[in-house]
Amino acid sequence: MILTALLPSSISASTQFNGEPRSYTRFNLTQNMEGENSQVEMKLSSDMDEEVGGNGVGEDLNHAKEPYVVHKPAGRTPKNVCFMVATVLLIFIISYLIGYLSHRKTELAPPSCSRSTFEESITEDSVKMEVDPLMDWKDVKSLLDQKMTASSIESAFSESHQAGSAGDMELANKVLGRFKQYGMHTWTDGHFVKLVDPPASGSNMVTFKGSDLGELRGYLAYSKTGTAKGAVLHGNYGQMDDLGKLQDKNIALDGRVLLVRSGKISFAEKVANAAKLNASAVLIYPAGDRQLGGSTQLFGHVHLGSGDPYTPGFPSFNHTQFPPVQSSGLPSILAQTITVNMAATIMKGMEGTTAPAGWVGVGRLGDDKDMVTVEVNNVLSEKLINNVFGVIKGFVDPDRFVVMGAQRDAWGPGFASSTVGTSVLVELARAISDMVKNDGFKPRRSIVFASWSAGEYGSVGATEWLEGYLSSLNMKAFSYINLDGVVSGMYSVFDLCTQNALCLVCANDSLQLQRLYMKPYSNKVRPLRLNDPAYPFITFSGIPSVSFRFTTEGAEYPYLGTLDDTRDKLYGATSNQVAKLAVSAGQFAGKIALRLVHDHLLHLDVEKYIRQIRTHVVAINSKIQKLQSMQPQVLPKLLSVQWLISATGSYSRAASSLSNEIDNSNLEDVEMCRNINDRIMSVERDFLSPYVSPRETPFRHILVGSGSHTLKALSDHLDALQNDQSDADADLFRIQFALATWTIQGCANSLAGEVWSIDNMI
Repeated sequence: MILTALLPSSISASTQFNGEPRSYTRFNLTQNMEGENSQVEMKLSSDMDEEVGGNGVGEDLNHAKEPYVVHKPAGRTPKNVCFMVATVLLIFIISYLIGYLSHRKTELAPPSCSRSTFEESITEDSVKMEVDPLMDWKDVKSLLDQKMTASSIESAFSESHQAGSAGDMELANKVLGRFKQYGMHTWTDGHFVKLVDPPASGSNMVTFKGSDLGELRGYLAYSKTGTAKGAVLHGNYGQMDDLGKLQDKNIALDGRVLLVRSGKISFAEKVANAAKLNASAVLIYPAGDRQLGGSTQLFGHVHLGSGDPYTPGFPSFNHTQFPPVQSSGLPSILAQTITVNMAATIMKGMEGTTAPAGWVGVGRLGDDKDMVTVEVNNVLSEKLINNVFGVIKGFVDPDRFVVMGAQRDAWGPGFASSTVGTSVLVELARAISDMVKNDGFKPRRSIVFASWSAGEYGSVGATEWLEGYLSSLNMKAFSYINLDGVVSGMYSVFDLCTQNALCLVCANDSLQLQRLYMKPYSNKVRPLRLNDPAYPFITFSGIPSVSFRFTTEGAEYPYLGTLDDTRDKLYGATSNQVAKLAVSAGQFAGKIALRLVHDHLLHLDVEKYIRQIRTHVVAINSKIQKLQSMQPQVLPKLLSVQWLISATGSYSRAASSLSNEIDNSNLEDVEMCRNINDRIMSVERDFLSPYVSPRETPFRHILVGSGSHTLKALSDHLDALQNDQSDADADLFRIQFALATWTIQGCANSLAGEVWSIDNMI
């Protein structure tokens, strides 16, 4: 009998990773035919010998041909047999232990510091713990309070620069250096995007009745270029309600140059509203309540969307080749900002009818003789921007993460718009990193810190990142916390913007802290708006998002979007309390993030949307019934709202069922907690309509997005059908109705969990 034994290949392979020679033992036990004597051969081989040879390849080959040497033992005794068996077993055990220890050494090797892709940055070298030692939540809060101080915040202030400039790159490297200094895993994300600069020579120009109004340094990025001429017409704030009042006076906007003041809605929405009514151009001046100087110039953008408008729905990576395409949100008319003094000159010379009641500060609306010429010569150029990231990896679910972000660019000094937010971001990274390294805090999930570029152009850097990694983000990033403009005044008002209950529940704990700083205290919660940097996170990517700020009640900080947004102006607006307020903002945002990565289950009230959906359904049902009774030829009675009501009921039951599971869950069951959290995270994502194109309609959320797919659009379409408007289409409405219904049902199905738990009543 011949028995040949080799060490398992997996063990031999594992020892090679550490550069150590791996050995195995080959032994033959051969019993001769006579049964009198046994032949034993033991041969030790080395992989290093096989790979490089002892004295050369030829020697190895000759050696391989040599026959085994047979040594006939002097005698066969039980003692010799036992000795040989023991020797074989000992060698085998030693070899196995060497392989096992080498394999363990490879698994526990320290993480690499090399730059990697986004996905690798989150999950690479992370150790997943089945049971983690949780620090008490009160201790976590206390640690964060101790780590963040006014002196550390103030020392972190750095001047902002325009996106794509050398100063912007310098600041990006500074932020990256800080993240590395804190021991974080870092990476960058570069995009070649189309940004807009003022005219290379000369300037844009506005004339009123043939007279030049003066030098224009401010401008609106992504405005249409060229020249437009028309009679000026005052449109108050440029909201559709304002323009509707002009139509009520039988004043047409066709070919008119609309004069509007800033505020209420974004610049982009003002221009889009004017374009809908066929105006030729829009002039925007600072509203009187901003109390700006008469010559202060305004800066902004008029893209009705976010990201690079020349790569809508997909990222602006330099290695991708796309045909020329433009965002549907780019304006079709000219737009330009003017100063308060310029607006006063125009309004003094305007004639026409009296302004509607409530239009404070507006006298005459203007008539056909009040001619204005607008010339826009802005320059579109391609620039490289870089987003900078650092991550603190979780110890249980490292591939699930909360993102905290702030833009670092500005039109001018940008102290309130970007400097304070970037400083809070960097200080939070320092404080939480120190908690992990020195105080034993072990977050269950990861925290990603992001410094965005080109935020002033419409969250370009952040949106390009969302577009580039959408498939990786929509089931891994469970919340976004925006730090832009967190301090813009005294602390009499805490303005919280969110569209979901995830961050609100976590914020309640932190609000107690803020009450210590805010006397008198008032709290405002409002939905996210189009011009909020967090808006694309929820409406494009389905990531629950929150923005907040400290401001002065009744006195908005007037210098955002101007060259006067300086350190002195913000310190004056806060009675020199900027650093103290920044600490409060950092503690508030930090506690939201820490609570999200500390607890076993994510804090999202999935039942919150039930009331909001039902409100829309009740309004739609009422309008359909009214239309069918009064104008049955428009909308046949075959269309039943029961579909939509059933889908709403399915969502309600799925949400209630999940809430019960959460109440009865075993927090020590890691897999169960992860399953529940995944279902919670799917809610916002599943409210993104799968039936519209991200390129044509990027804000796909049916409750808070914009477009014909939203529930609000359904209600508005019914109004248009009732008023017999030209753009109303009953067949199109029925298609939109069916798709919205199934989007809600699909969200309910996903929330229910397993396919056999689906409550499909349609």
